[in-house]
Amino acid sequence: MQTVSNFNFAGKKALVRVDFNVPLNERFEITDDTRIKATIPTIQKILSDGGSAILMSHLGRPKDGPTEKYSLKHLVTPLSLVFGVKVKFATDCIGEDATALAADLQPGEILLLENLRFYKEEEKGDEAFAQKLAKLGNVWVNDAFGTAHRAHASTAVMGKFFTDKVAGYVMQAELDNAKKILEYSERPFTAIMGGSKISDKILIIERLLDKVDNLIIGGGMTYTFSLAEGGKIGKSISEPDKVELAKSLIEKAKAKGVNLIMPVDNVCADDFNNNANRQTVSRGEIPDGWEGLDIGPESVKLFQDVIAKSKTILWNGPMGVFEFPNFAIGTNAIADAVVKATEENGAFSLIGGGDSASAVNNAGYGDRVSYVSTGGGALLEYMEGKTLPGVAALEA
Repeated sequence: MQTVSNFNFAGKKALVRVDFNVPLNERFEITDDTRIKATIPTIQKILSDGGSAILMSHLGRPKDGPTEKYSLKHLVTPLSLVFGVKVKFATDCIGEDATALAADLQPGEILLLENLRFYKEEEKGDEAFAQKLAKLGNVWVNDAFGTAHRAHASTAVMGKFFTDKVAGYVMQAELDNAKKILEYSERPFTAIMGGSKISDKILIIERLLDKVDNLIIGGGMTYTFSLAEGGKIGKSISEPDKVELAKSLIEKAKAKGVNLIMPVDNVCADDFNNNANRQTVSRGEIPDGWEGLDIGPESVKLFQDVIAKSKTILWNGPMGVFEFPNFAIGTNAIADAVVKATEENGAFSLIGGGDSASAVNNAGYGDRVSYVSTGGGALLEYMEGKTLPGVAALEA
């Protein structure tokens, strides 16, 4: 795979697939610019070589064509400040405006195209649409690892129309760090899996059982495991149809000698809101009408002890409903433990995108762990052993 590091962009118009799917508030202000900051080295390399950058991305999930809420024009001013140049904006990603602006683009300049998903052809992987996009530049750079698991026009299909196909620094770093975890992990290796559903994580859990020493389970999926052990979970989130699957995972962990660690206590509430009444109960003893929303203090201590002794740590998924401050204590404590293991014990820590990345970044820990992935779903699929279309297109 060719990378940005060994490609000279002098005189080139680089068509760069970035992941600028950033959260905006009601005033269209960016509330988390992690994904934008991640692309800075790739874009700066293109410009410093004497090339120009044509940036393309999606934003949100627009259903019926162009909408104000999902317009990338809201990113023009912040991007201009980040890169120190006036970013030009095309009111469409294909068509006359985009074609004219791309044709006039000079070395050192940046052009941002309007939201790719304003066209349904993008997500359908339409070849004709991909070819129209491809005509805007003469080298394709894919730096959007977060969408690499999608066979969309801009993330995969475009590769057919370029001789020069290059992986950006984000793409390269994501793959390198995932490989480090999967193939070169130092022992003890601990994986921390959170989130609400076993069904979302089943493949990654099964694969990790062949690689890890410790598997910590937190978040909503623990209540399905509690059901599998005959526990009471009140009205906690669960997947009753996955109880047999949970039982089989428990047995597989035993057979493979993996230390499967579950919460020993839970913080539960009588309603799903931050100010609900709370109580801490032992695992499997949640009263009727109550629901588990976080791990309890004894679980925090147990998990922290395992993490402190680890040399490789993979974390994907929160320990509870971390959006509510009163139920974010467990997630924040795990973030703190991972940081300590990294800084004080020299552990390699990979935060697997999505909610875990948000939790770590919101706590100000983003630069205190080894690597924070920008792609939750893509990272999980890569670790499950699946071929990512966006990566395969660069290797073809």
